[in-house]
Amino acid sequence: MPGSIWKAWLFPGGILLALAAVVAHTSLLASLAPSLGFYYFSAFVAGLLLAWRFNSSRALFSLLVLLLAHRAVEFFSEGNVHGGPGRTVVLLAAFLVPLNYGLLAFMRERGLTIAGVAPRFGLLFLQSVTVAVLCRPENTLASPPGHDVRLPWWMLAPFVLALVALVVRFFETRKPVEIGYLWSLAVIYLWLNDNPVGKTADLYVATAALIVAASLIENSYVLAYHDELTGIRGRRAFNEALQALDQQYAIAIVDIDHFKQFNDTYGHDVGDHVLRMVAGRLANVGKNGQAFRCGGEEFAIIFRDTSAGEALDHLDALRRTIQDSRFRVRGAERRSSARTEGTERRKTTSRKSAPAASELSGELSLTVSIGVAEPSTRNRQPEQVINAADQALYRAKHNGRNRVELASLVPLKLTKRRKRVADGR
Repeated sequence: MPGSIWKAWLFPGGILLALAAVVAHTSLLASLAPSLGFYYFSAFVAGLLLAWRFNSSRALFSLLVLLLAHRAVEFFSEGNVHGGPGRTVVLLAAFLVPLNYGLLAFMRERGLTIAGVAPRFGLLFLQSVTVAVLCRPENTLASPPGHDVRLPWWMLAPFVLALVALVVRFFETRKPVEIGYLWSLAVIYLWLNDNPVGKTADLYVATAALIVAASLIENSYVLAYHDELTGIRGRRAFNEALQALDQQYAIAIVDIDHFKQFNDTYGHDVGDHVLRMVAGRLANVGKNGQAFRCGGEEFAIIFRDTSAGEALDHLDALRRTIQDSRFRVRGAERRSSARTEGTERRKTTSRKSAPAASELSGELSLTVSIGVAEPSTRNRQPEQVINAADQALYRAKHNGRNRVELASLVPLKLTKRRKRVADGR
């Protein structure tokens, strides 16, 4: 996903916001006015159904907050948002909606269970009662005629804070649904700042709901085609990419050396960190190579319109980059005794069983082995090319690891040794 982050930022939320802004400020609004009611209804129904289908309490409550805010503005303003209850309810909506979006960003997703939804319904009920009390005529102040309908500058603060929370959340999870909420919040600001009531308001509110619904679909797509841990493309995307390959291409199979021993010694958290680090290096391999995580510590790289020989230099540069990378293990002092015991136990085994990571001045390094192949008269189909690259990978491991091997035109005779080499990965 690193190479397509800009697409995630623009589609679908940015595109939908741009379209809504164009319609709202042109004659198209009058032409589409008869259809706005259906658009509004469809956007919320689709969003609520998708929230139920994907078991997302966060999406459900985001849509409910938006719907209640819009209904409250229409009910208390009665068409007048310049002063009195109308102005009060607009300011309250401008404060409470981004507040809820920001809170929901960091609340644990517990699905549509009683324990998950009951506290949020309670919070929503308290907010609704507060709005109803504050918007009573005796609790509001009248504004002078001609008062600007736009939000005061200081009302930007809750929106900015909520946007920051969503951006932080995105860089923590790398899920496009966070970008969807960000764009939805931007549309909400346009709604409350431009025209809180009327057809323009209906257009903006429906678009904000549609962005939430679309982000759920986009998030599902990313989860299906990208590896959740590393962020790069996954097995399903790899299989589809194979079907679209032309005559000239190269496929490399990459495996982290001794990853099992490394994982057992330093723990799964460190193992996950290693996988993310390697995936990040693979995503920048060059020569338009596309990286995929095929499972466990095994990755694949597809080079389109490239021979195996041309890809070899880029792969060797990748191998050296990973070899030269260093990182620290958090909490290593708490695992020192267990690591020492494991190290002493492994000293009794052969040199080939040494861990993939070596500890240097408190830092760790690791290596990878790579096999690369291209189509030939013997290997015409992508599956055969993968098998040839896999054989080259096993040869790299057999020859000492931390190396790149080009598939041989002669069938390898490593069948009897494969299991022993694989066990020592």
